Amino acid sequence: MRSSPVLAVAVLAFTALLGTVPAHAATTRLEAESAVLSGGAAVETDHPGYSGSGFVGGFTDGHRGTARTTFAVSAASAGSYTLALGYANGTGSSRTLTLTVDSTAQQISLPATASWDSWGSASVAVSLGAGAHSVSYTFGSGDSGNVNLDRLDVTPSATGQAGPLFEAENATLSGGAVVATDHPGYSGTGFVGGYTDANKGAARTSFAVKVTTAGAQSLALRYANGTGVAMTLSLYVDNVRQRQVSLPASANWDTWTSATESVTLTAGDHTVAYAFDSTDSGNVNLDSLTVTASVPAGPGEAEAAFLSGGATVGAATAGYTGPGYVTGFATPGARLVRTFAMASAGTATATIRFSGAGTLAVAANGRDAGSVSLPSGSGWRTATVSVPVRAGVNTLQLAGTGSDVLVDSVVVANETALAARGATTPYTEYEAEAGTTTGTVLAADRTFHTVQAESSGRRAVRLGATGQSVSITLTKPANAVTLRFSIPDSADGAGQTAPLALYANGTKIRDLSLTSNYSWVYGAYPYTNVPSQGSPHRFYDETRALIGDWPAGTVLKLQKDASSTAAYYDVDLLDAEQAPPAATAPAGALSITSYGAVPDNGSDATSAINAAIAAGASQNKPVWIPAGRFRITSKINVANVKVYGAGPWSSVIQGTGPRGGFFGTGSNVTLADFAIFGDVRIRDDNGSDGALDGNFGSGSLIQNLWIEHTKVGLWADSGTNGLYVVGLRIRDTFADGVNIHANVANVRVDQSMVRNTGDDGLAMFSEGSAVTGSAYTFNTVQSPALANGIGIFGGSGNRVEDNVVSDNVEAGSGITVGTRFNPVPLSGTTSVRRNTLVRTGSFEHNWNSAIGGLWIYADSAPIAAPIVVEDLTLTDSTYQGVLLSFQKSITQLSFDRVTIAGAGTYGLETNATGSASIAHTTVTGTTSGGLLNDGGYTLVRGAGNSGF
Repeated sequence: MRSSPVLAVAVLAFTALLGTVPAHAATTRLEAESAVLSGGAAVETDHPGYSGSGFVGGFTDGHRGTARTTFAVSAASAGSYTLALGYANGTGSSRTLTLTVDSTAQQISLPATASWDSWGSASVAVSLGAGAHSVSYTFGSGDSGNVNLDRLDVTPSATGQAGPLFEAENATLSGGAVVATDHPGYSGTGFVGGYTDANKGAARTSFAVKVTTAGAQSLALRYANGTGVAMTLSLYVDNVRQRQVSLPASANWDTWTSATESVTLTAGDHTVAYAFDSTDSGNVNLDSLTVTASVPAGPGEAEAAFLSGGATVGAATAGYTGPGYVTGFATPGARLVRTFAMASAGTATATIRFSGAGTLAVAANGRDAGSVSLPSGSGWRTATVSVPVRAGVNTLQLAGTGSDVLVDSVVVANETALAARGATTPYTEYEAEAGTTTGTVLAADRTFHTVQAESSGRRAVRLGATGQSVSITLTKPANAVTLRFSIPDSADGAGQTAPLALYANGTKIRDLSLTSNYSWVYGAYPYTNVPSQGSPHRFYDETRALIGDWPAGTVLKLQKDASSTAAYYDVDLLDAEQAPPAATAPAGALSITSYGAVPDNGSDATSAINAAIAAGASQNKPVWIPAGRFRITSKINVANVKVYGAGPWSSVIQGTGPRGGFFGTGSNVTLADFAIFGDVRIRDDNGSDGALDGNFGSGSLIQNLWIEHTKVGLWADSGTNGLYVVGLRIRDTFADGVNIHANVANVRVDQSMVRNTGDDGLAMFSEGSAVTGSAYTFNTVQSPALANGIGIFGGSGNRVEDNVVSDNVEAGSGITVGTRFNPVPLSGTTSVRRNTLVRTGSFEHNWNSAIGGLWIYADSAPIAAPIVVEDLTLTDSTYQGVLLSFQKSITQLSFDRVTIAGAGTYGLETNATGSASIAHTTVTGTTSGGLLNDGGYTLVRGAGNSGF
């Protein structure tokens, strides 16, 4: 990208000398005014700039379904041809026509031109047999039409070169793309610029590529992006749009970097193009394209791990598997953290595929596990290291010690697969309504203020009389259970406690202690504990218990005995698992009991824990929380310290009233393997503590914590950069489960489960400054009582990928992306990929408005940065499947491979201006219809759409 007018003049002069379009096979031009016209299509001359003696108009709304221009095309030989339609579209948004070649039809998009006096070109690749063909462009009933047609250029496809390197300046350039030389560091004789806003919707660089062997091909585009934020282009293969590609910022316009995409190509000639489509942000320079056969990705690809501290993905050294490898370990603090699952605890062998030589420090589940030596040699090699592992989710960290080795993959022997979407959890969830009951199965209902609306699956079982029960059969061994339940509140709103009996195979094990202390709120937001204010909701809480060892096949029964004093018990679900025994302390750890903390007696351990943490930080030793419950009365500050527990079933930090949690004040913090149980009973944002809060600096890890009854689970605040959060259970918070807030970068929350939050389950809020490069991946969010499952409010280059969200209760969507709450506006590319939303969306009673399962919301500002929605499944949405709102512009939005199966109103509803591209999207089972688009929002339709 260039902004200097002096440079632009110089570039044009240089371009004239070079020639920007290499010679290819001869093009045949067919003038539209000489074609066969029907259905209202007519020759006109009132807009200058056309070729020939005129152009064809009449593609107006009055001729929708009939207007047609038909060209007679003769192919000298069988093969691939490019049909380039010259047209004008002064409407300001992309329009569509139907292209029919002989009897084969497809919808094509015609991006807006600068005016009705400006003429553009839209190309489609087709296969033609030798001889005569009919090629027509029709204003079909499903098209938006309203364009003028000038000519059709028919060109045999160029013969590709074998590569692997293709210089952009030698490619076919169109739409304003030009050769330039004003930024050093390019390869060849120049690079391609012109991807400026003035050429939006037109600029394109097309490479003629020959593939000798069919299969997966790696397309490495070398480019410069000095804008400071990620930008996008669209990738086309043989004139068929594949996807929008993100091009992260480079250091400046003189710094060149690469972005790699994988495509599958048949043997033979192909055209690979990078286009500045109307839904892209463009403004990049292109240097070259390298096309190589992809080595299939294997297990444990390093580039898919969490990277921070200078570790980055590279692709310059050949021979790696998958799309790249990890480099940068010479930088102090650089680390790779890979998450994997194991069936059982023990010691396992990790195999590292690497290039170069050196030593990497190793940590397993946050604990030091020594180092691995990577000896000298040539090419890619392997080395092994033994690491301790636990049953379930594990992390393995490799950190730099000064050697810039390359790591291609990290594979742990006998590792098991993680869940394809959502969190991999240690428990099995049993829905009460799927069990056997003598109680009442409550009918499904999503009406706010009903207990069913807040139930997982929107149903529950009520035990309302003595002797009534609900039973489930264990499918796996278990020694621990967590019950999600509701009992009536006390008359004064202070809460009551009542037991519920648990039986195994007909024998009573114990009573579970249930309370309404942390449920039942009333009145208007942010709600109170005063029943007289009415509007009760937030009925559910959870309790957990160790129950002894029971094998698969055991029947667990919850029964309202005579001693069960609550008027009724609503049972939503039971989680059953094999809780591990208490872990042992790391070598050299400082126990909080050595500094005066006493477990299980209710004494205040705050001072003792602070003293242990101060000693651990100064002595560079880990701090140990042994088994037991330790009460705290204020927040515990942490920086440059590692704090471990014996496991969340064993070590518990118990808050007092609204107080207690951990507050980050610096870098290199590890918090792992314990529970934080608060005593918060009402939402008070200024008067309550979060479980985890503050600035965790760089290089921090939070793993395997269980959090309940706090204001928020985690509030990662300004200054946090490179925090990895994995394996959390967050339940029954009064505000957000997680909020990544303000000036925060490269935070990833992974493999975590969030349920019954009083606000967003997982949020990113760019308040005052942007959250950048952060991600929510492989998480499960259930039954948020208020707001969204996942909410992205402003920010730059963030990701929501591979999550499962279900059962919104009130005032939120499954996933929302937008500018609500006046954040720093969206920039870069926001990725929403491979997510599943089940029974999501809800009603906002303050607005009297329905909210969709996926909600793109331009509130305080328009949305003009790319949002990429791919591989999204929406099942049984309460209202709309997808909602775009509200009366502001939303552009650079793209949908691909979206399935909407069931919606209470429309599959898609738009209440915004702007445009979005949409392909391979299907809508079925909606109550009101496939699409409501009263505002005229432009959907640029690609292939594979149906139902709307």
